Amino acid sequence: MKIIVAEKMSSSAINLLREPGWVVVTPDQLNGNLAKELETADALLVRSAVQVNAALLAGAGKLRVIGRAGVGVDNIELDTATRKGIAVMNTPGGNAVAVAEHTIGLMLSMARFLPKANQGMHEGKWEKKSLQGTELRGKTLGIVGLGKIGLETAKRARAFSMEIIGHDPFVSAAIAKDSGIKLGSLDEVFAASDYLSLHVGLTPQTQNMINAESLKKMKKGVRIVNCARGELIDEAALAAALQDGQVAAAAIDVFVKEPLTDSPLQKFDNVILTPHIAGSTNEAQEAVGQQIAMQVKEYLKHGVIQNSVNAPSVSYDEYLTIKPYVVLGERLGSFLAQISESSLESISISYTGHITESKTELIRNAAIKGILNVAVQEKANLVNASSLAAERGLTVHEERKPKASTGGVGSVLSIAIKTHTRTHEVKGAVLREDTPRLLHVDGIDVEAPLGQNLIYMRNHDVPGVIGKVGTILGKNGINIANFSLGRRTGETAPGVPQEAIAVVYVDGEVPESVISELRGIPAVQQAKAVRLD
Repeated sequence: MKIIVAEKMSSSAINLLREPGWVVVTPDQLNGNLAKELETADALLVRSAVQVNAALLAGAGKLRVIGRAGVGVDNIELDTATRKGIAVMNTPGGNAVAVAEHTIGLMLSMARFLPKANQGMHEGKWEKKSLQGTELRGKTLGIVGLGKIGLETAKRARAFSMEIIGHDPFVSAAIAKDSGIKLGSLDEVFAASDYLSLHVGLTPQTQNMINAESLKKMKKGVRIVNCARGELIDEAALAAALQDGQVAAAAIDVFVKEPLTDSPLQKFDNVILTPHIAGSTNEAQEAVGQQIAMQVKEYLKHGVIQNSVNAPSVSYDEYLTIKPYVVLGERLGSFLAQISESSLESISISYTGHITESKTELIRNAAIKGILNVAVQEKANLVNASSLAAERGLTVHEERKPKASTGGVGSVLSIAIKTHTRTHEVKGAVLREDTPRLLHVDGIDVEAPLGQNLIYMRNHDVPGVIGKVGTILGKNGINIANFSLGRRTGETAPGVPQEAIAVVYVDGEVPESVISELRGIPAVQQAKAVRLD
């Protein structure tokens, strides 16, 4: 493995990446040759300065993961990374305490006029009357966004005996209650807050959420803190509200354009401006550096995707549970695509049994990966499989059946693809803890190992087929490891033989010439070599 650490990180974080046979390239070793070094790199670690764009990634043919030591990923082109199958991870919560403490610090600074008091003392002034402030005690703090930072902020605000009201559509009432937070609508939070703190990401819904209209819904004299994203606030509207007294003060750490050079907020002495330092503590930088190093290491060593912003994420324990089904999904998908003979239109995936209780996104992506890699030139992986399917106009349907019968196995994975001519379906299970097995093909039960080299045949159920198959394979020096048979049940028309299938697991690759011989058997309707890498 080759790992590039493109920006300064702690020595403890870098040491976590050092493994036998691994090469770690540090910032002082790059000498301005980041793009060149990326051509042979497996992983890239950055903070916020390096712009990871399409031009930088153009030659990064081996790159598997980009780790961002921090929360925001504005400096990484996610669409480009996803199309190239590169997982992008960040470290949410690694600096939660630092940002929460900075938020409380800004609130205290506004309440007690600390910047003005400090400046006056340095200028030799002794002004007390104009610096009489207010207490946080008994005031209402409105928090928009109750993720890790929002909850940490609430925890500290409770120590100041503040009343807390919060808004977050993705937080349960139980978690809010445990944190001493009253949940409300966004308008209710705006109306109730003496202090308003923003802790949400940037989305089309949150961009400019603090605007002329929303500011009118707030208490006159509200104080606003933003340590989240500059784009959450319409600066011109906030400046107007500061001018007319609707907003008593504001404390801003993040800006649309950084570094800040020209803002209408800079003229107000009741506005505290800090240069995007809320998460910049020694402890936080150490924590996020170590966290991203461990996440990247786990991905490179075990394939565990944690805190990814463009792929399904699971913990290590969750990954151990679903890993056999990830393998099963990929092999079933590949098998299905290889036995089909027409272009596909849609993919359906069904989970039955206890696996329905697990996170199945990686299993889904593995199944799509197996299907697409049979015919698509741009190779799919667990990161870009769903994206590639969408680009090709393929709809993917998922269904969970926790209480359905699994026929004696713990869980069954079913995959169907609809083509222009028909629908093909396979079912499989994991037996003996980690062995992927085929159970069913197009309505016919057949139990077979999903090994590397298989021969799939569809034939009439008449005497002599097995013997002829064995003769042809033996003559060509192909050893049979397993021979599985199945036939369709039910009656057929008089004189019409029943349909049967055979899945033959062999020890080596099967040349096309051998497949041609098998197709020459009169009862054989279809014969294909299937390779499951």
